[in-house]
Amino acid sequence: MANSFEDEEGVHLVLVNGEEQYSLWPASPAVPAGWSVAHDADTRANCLEYVSAHWSDMRPASLRELTDEVREVVR
Repeated sequence: MANSFEDEEGVHLVLVNGEEQYSLWPASPAVPAGWSVAHDADTRANCLEYVSAHWSDMRPASLRELTDEVREVVR
């Protein structure tokens, strides 16, 4: 049985969580709790392209916000 998460020919979704972190997800299983669809069903390659274009900062949103707050205090 092939791993549907790594299937180059499969249809995938791009999911995003509350920390603005992205994940590729096979189109067939239900979207897990805490995640929402950021890019509808598409080829794996197109989903990877979407992630590359939209996820430029790998830090979780809460860490980015904390870093911004610290920068303001230091100024």
